[in-house]
Amino acid sequence: MSLRINDVVPDFEADTSQGSIRFHDWIGDSWAILFSHPKDFTPVCTTEFGAVARLNEEWQKRGTKVIGISVDGVEEHKQWINDIASYAGCEVGFPIIADESLKVAKLFDMLPADAYLPDGRTPDDSATVRAVFIIGPDKKLKLSMVYPMNVGRNFAEVLRALDALQTASGVGVATPADWTVGQDVIVPLSLSDEAAKAKFGDVDKILPYLRKVKLPK
Repeated sequence: MSLRINDVVPDFEADTSQGSIRFHDWIGDSWAILFSHPKDFTPVCTTEFGAVARLNEEWQKRGTKVIGISVDGVEEHKQWINDIASYAGCEVGFPIIADESLKVAKLFDMLPADAYLPDGRTPDDSATVRAVFIIGPDKKLKLSMVYPMNVGRNFAEVLRALDALQTASGVGVATPADWTVGQDVIVPLSLSDEAAKAKFGDVDKILPYLRKVKLPK
C-alpha cells in the first residue's frame, strides 16, 4: 500500500555514514526530512546534497533534522561525501542511510517489492528512488515529492513548504499558493466568520469561502 499523507512513516534500523540508527528514535521530537537518491557519485544528486548541506543553519532554525538515503554502502557514502563537500564548499553535517538491500526504498514505496540491484547496475535500475518526505514530530508524513533523475530538486521550495507546514500546524491556518513567511494566511473553513474574527482579528473576506488574515505573531 502506498504511503499517504498523515500515515505514520515506517520505522526501521539502518547503517548510515554517521553510525547505526533507528529511524523513529533518530527523529525524536523534531521535524525531519528524508530525501532519497538512486546512486552515489551521480551528478544531479551531488548538487542536491550540496544544496542541503548549505542550508544547515536553516534546518536548525526550524528544529528539523535532515537525512539522505542512497542505495549504496556506508564506505561509498563516506567517499562521496568528500565530493559533495568540495562542490558545496561546506561540511556535510547530516547522515546518509546505506540501503543496499533496498529495504528502506521499499518501505517508503519508492520501489516495487520485487526490485533488486543487478550486477553492474546503473542509476536507471533504481531511478524511482528520487523522493522527498517531510515528517512531523508525530512521525506522520506531512508532504512528499517525487522527481525524475534529470531534474534537480528545488530545496528552496522544500524549505518554503516546511515553513508552511509548521505554520499551519502551529497556528491552525492554511497557506495560499506561493506563500512565504510574513504573508497573509487563510482561515480554515471550519471557523465561522465570528470565530475567525475572535481568533485572528480583522478578516479579509475575499469570497464566502476564501478569507485571509494577518499571520498571528
